[in-house]
Amino acid sequence: MSDWVLLGLIAALVTLLLLTIFGFVVYSGLFTEVVVSAGSPPVGNITLAYKFRVGPYGESGQLFTDGCSISSKLYSIGVYYDNPHTVSPEKCRFAIGRILSEGDAKPSEEQIKRFQKYGFKIFSFPAPSHVVMASFPFTTPLSIHLAVNRVHPALDTYIKERKLCAHPRIEIYKEDRIYFVCPLARQGDFYVPEMKELERRSRAAAAEAEDAQTDITGADTMSDTSSISIEATTDSRDTSVATSILLPFPASRGREEADNRSEHSYSESGASGSSFEELDLAGTGDGEGAPGLLPDVGYVGNQEVTDKWTKEPIAAERGEE
Repeated sequence: MSDWVLLGLIAALVTLLLLTIFGFVVYSGLFTEVVVSAGSPPVGNITLAYKFRVGPYGESGQLFTDGCSISSKLYSIGVYYDNPHTVSPEKCRFAIGRILSEGDAKPSEEQIKRFQKYGFKIFSFPAPSHVVMASFPFTTPLSIHLAVNRVHPALDTYIKERKLCAHPRIEIYKEDRIYFVCPLARQGDFYVPEMKELERRSRAAAAEAEDAQTDITGADTMSDTSSISIEATTDSRDTSVATSILLPFPASRGREEADNRSEHSYSESGASGSSFEELDLAGTGDGEGAPGLLPDVGYVGNQEVTDKWTKEPIAAERGEE
């Protein structure tokens, strides 16, 4: 009889433990509906203290901890520039830090010096005009993992279906909510200086490679057309045809077109390269501004596909704040 009582107590304890775990997961946001929308952002212009890294997104957890250890009262922020599903982990770029001030408020000199002492840099983001956004409860550390695995796929679907250009992915941990914000315009304003420098170097390297390829192609073309030009000159007194054959086709057009694009064009986005301005013109057609944007309005364009951000870091790699 005592054995049955013991087994009953064990079963009750196991059941109670499972119910407790289940309740904890539910409280963390397991069944929270993820609603993605486009419109005005939940935050204004901000000044942040940040550290920039190139490497696996799993390293972001330590940076969150570093910022929190300096000041636990400030809100955390993470900016992710690359899609970890298409960019190798060691090449992913991100910035993690703490929000020093928001709106018209100014950060104190004491705060700035304290963060700079521990290797943080200071930068300001303007208030985005329009964004794709979502939020998730921030009630427990588990909420971070649930949010990363549930919100980012929803953002990916929303952006892809509407052919939007929305990047980078910004996560703001504010009170009891995690806000996911993807600017629809002026994305370059949300690139920290280190990211801008990497982009500049990348474009310069691509331009050099293109020039080298053009030189090789041009030399081959000259060799192939030389015999044609000789024959043309012997059969006719008018050598203009031969001369035109010898003239290389202007190879700078591709460079010029690339340079005319926005410095931080997201035509390489996994979703689309259409800018918010293009989206607005296509959506309204009457020249009115972006305030008329509805969540279900999108722009369809023929754009290049690239490797920059449309997906979040893997939850297991993120670490707790």
